[in-house]
Amino acid sequence: MSSSRIRARAPRFMPNLSRIRYRHALSVLCGTALTPFALAATDTALHDHETNEISPTVITAVAPSSPLTVVTDPKDPRQPVPASDGADYLKTIPGFSAIRAGGTNGDPVLRGMFGSRLNILTNGSLMLGACPNRMDAPTSYISPETYDRLTVIKGPQSVQWGPGSSAGTVLFEREPEHFGELGTRVNASLLAGSNGRFDKLVDAAAGGQLGYVRVIGNQSRSDDYQDGNGDTVPSRWEKWNGDVTLGWTPDADTLLELTAGKGDGEARYAGRGMDGSQFKRESLGLRFEKSNIGDVLDKVEAQVYYNYADHVMDNYNLRNPSGTGMMASAMASNVDRRTMGARLKATWRWDDVQLISGIDAQTNEHRARSASGVDTYKALPWTKDADFHNYGIFSELTWYAAQQDRIIGGARLDRASVKDYRQSTGSGMMATANPTADKTRADTLPSGFLRYEHDLTSAPATVYAGLGHVQRFPDYWELFSPTSGPEGSVNAYDSIKPEKTTQFDFGIQYKTDDLEAWASGYVGQVRDYILFAYSDGGMMGSTSQAQNIDARIMGGELGAAYQLTSNWKADATLAYAWGKNSSDGTALPQMPPLETRLGLSYTRDAWSAGALWRVVSKQTRIDLNKGNVVGKDLDESPGFGVFSLNGAYRVNKHLKLSAGVDNLLDKNYAEHLNLAGNAGFGFSADDPSAINEPGRTLWTRVDVSF
Repeated sequence: MSSSRIRARAPRFMPNLSRIRYRHALSVLCGTALTPFALAATDTALHDHETNEISPTVITAVAPSSPLTVVTDPKDPRQPVPASDGADYLKTIPGFSAIRAGGTNGDPVLRGMFGSRLNILTNGSLMLGACPNRMDAPTSYISPETYDRLTVIKGPQSVQWGPGSSAGTVLFEREPEHFGELGTRVNASLLAGSNGRFDKLVDAAAGGQLGYVRVIGNQSRSDDYQDGNGDTVPSRWEKWNGDVTLGWTPDADTLLELTAGKGDGEARYAGRGMDGSQFKRESLGLRFEKSNIGDVLDKVEAQVYYNYADHVMDNYNLRNPSGTGMMASAMASNVDRRTMGARLKATWRWDDVQLISGIDAQTNEHRARSASGVDTYKALPWTKDADFHNYGIFSELTWYAAQQDRIIGGARLDRASVKDYRQSTGSGMMATANPTADKTRADTLPSGFLRYEHDLTSAPATVYAGLGHVQRFPDYWELFSPTSGPEGSVNAYDSIKPEKTTQFDFGIQYKTDDLEAWASGYVGQVRDYILFAYSDGGMMGSTSQAQNIDARIMGGELGAAYQLTSNWKADATLAYAWGKNSSDGTALPQMPPLETRLGLSYTRDAWSAGALWRVVSKQTRIDLNKGNVVGKDLDESPGFGVFSLNGAYRVNKHLKLSAGVDNLLDKNYAEHLNLAGNAGFGFSADDPSAINEPGRTLWTRVDVSF
């Protein structure tokens, strides 16, 4: 498919958005970089808390901070090109991949597990997307660089952060500001790159002993990218976010914090029949923390939050209607979801024991409206189709049994329920009465884990082993999105059972001054694993069936970083995930292939340079046309290798310049977890194939902190 073929389909309904050429963006970036020299030359006398020096390197690999836990700073520049959303960023952590759909808003996958098996929280709150096919996955509303800390807990090895989490937990967090006296701080960055990529970020705070205010604003955009063959892939996007935090700190041990934020964006997708013309977000939260309360009761934390997603999908704002098939004329769908939640937990400490206990609650309501014609949906009323509730109680205990031994365990009990408000299913002439209309289903679901950690005396290493069990209530996409449920059932809502995952995690971490190495593995069984099967519905389009199967999973990650000399450092990581459908004896679909990352970096004083070679194996273990609500196995996929370079220079502790080239050799390749190109953009409908990834991509970035 030629690039001119795509360009010829410029939609007549497309908004008139400014096009920023790479050369122009680079000149703006370099010109703006002159200003911080004057600002960074002197430290303001009002700035009481110490500013951390900007790291002179570009991050290509992250090692675990403790058993099964990865903690990193999402503000650090990364390679490949700094992420536009949460899923993009998580891919730099071994074990993560993403179901790709073009330029942005992929869906994260950890160890082959997808969706609500992976619990993703921002500042302790849950932000759920509204699209029935997860076009607006939860991570699409996350701008990683606006957060201070990213924590990943792999496996069912924590019960503190809500229900589910059979694959793991992801926490994007903003830390409270600390000012000894009246002061300010500013962090800012600019990024420009190929394909019209241009990002802007400002993160500023001011405050004193009694409190602070923090303001964060970012904007990011990109045009359609070109793959390694030089063909244009429809993928352009633009998004923005704005957040304000007000904190009250009457003393060193007390915090009351109010947060509010908004955002919006648009994105077009080569792999979907519609694009996302609106990604509106509204967020509001309040939290309270009190520390150092007494000899036993150490800390109390309370939180309430509200998140709202208002998402529009259409086939006319960012493309032309296809003129044939189901998308022949202009049409749009508007969906929204309100999520509210609360958490209360307390920490108790004794000489050898720490106990964290609490309760949490969450409710979310989903609505929809759709119509043919340009923006005609706006005149229609909303129709509620689902209402979810979850109430949980949890306790997590750490016992320091000896100087080298720790035993960590937790238990959780959830009461989950959902009501089906749909009066009919299908649309138009094919609409039928819904047999589960106004029916409620509910389950009481236990979860828990037990882990042993031991520090070796013979080596600077820690070994660990843990067993976890999670029962997960089916989510909106598993109950309401499928065309049908298991054979002989009324529908998916009535028949899909909760998943039950039992997993054994084990590993070792080793660290000296010159060598850091780690390995983690897992083996698990999933009863009533929720699987999607797709078939061609002819004139009615593709149909999907949700079913419960039994599955076996296993895999792991390993890595090492070795300081070759005082200047040279080498690192390597490997990740593998395997799954089997035990009910049918076939491969578990949508599993990422074996992936290796090899890095080499040179650092001297304020300079650094690095190389990253990402090597992905072919994937032959597939189950054709089976998968999840977003993707399915299209075919076996070939392996590939992508080579990238980066460099950085720290002008002073306030200013850093970095640049890179991703896919230096302009390799043409596609990820295994990917959507097929949509016929509305000229891709073949008879022979679906995965969307190609970007070709050679240049980027440069300025980071300022003062």
